[in-house]
Amino acid sequence: MTSHRDTIRVEGAAHRTLPSRLYAIVDPLDTGRDPVVLARAMLAGGARLLQLRLKRDPGGGPIATRDLLAAAAAIREATAAAGATFVVNDRADVAAAVGADGVHVGQDDLPVAAVRALVGATTLIGLSTHDEAQLAAAAASGADYLSLGPIYATTSKDRPDPVLGLDRLRRARRGVTRPLVAIGGITPATARAVLAAGADAVAVITALVRAPDVTRATAALLALLEATP
Repeated sequence: MTSHRDTIRVEGAAHRTLPSRLYAIVDPLDTGRDPVVLARAMLAGGARLLQLRLKRDPGGGPIATRDLLAAAAAIREATAAAGATFVVNDRADVAAAVGADGVHVGQDDLPVAAVRALVGATTLIGLSTHDEAQLAAAAASGADYLSLGPIYATTSKDRPDPVLGLDRLRRARRGVTRPLVAIGGITPATARAVLAAGADAVAVITALVRAPDVTRATAALLALLEATP
């Protein structure tokens, strides 16, 4: 029998597709919201590709591994019940511990080959890039999908990289065959333009986690993306 994780791996590597145009990122930022509650609200709105990015505890200090693990385990349960793909940011060990579908790493994290050794052949691996040179190098890294950004100015990172804009996204797309996720300052007002510039999916944080009604905001953004040619 083919497992959910086997299916995701085939989609990412063989068919060059992602399970959704919306890559919803669960990061409470400074809202004080519970990440598990946020994830469940996004799932209720139809999100089927979620990443847990949890770096700070409610007091603003570094998140303890045991707290990250507890949140990841609860979200893994919720995503499995919804048939959604669950990715853990940075921490391959936590992803493996909870049976996540994937892990997403940055330029300063473990190399993709080392992550693959930890999580196995069927786990989705994503890699962040912030310019054309990083994107070109990442294409040969063995990652299943790549992200590029920030496309617009973003407040979700303390020290964001320089803004790339749509023109650079459009040019970068031409040299990449892996699925490409655009990230950074993307809102419902700009999401369709980002897809038109060549992104396969848009990663969204602030527009969802700061929304008064996360479920409604997720559903509305998904409808917008699904209506985009």
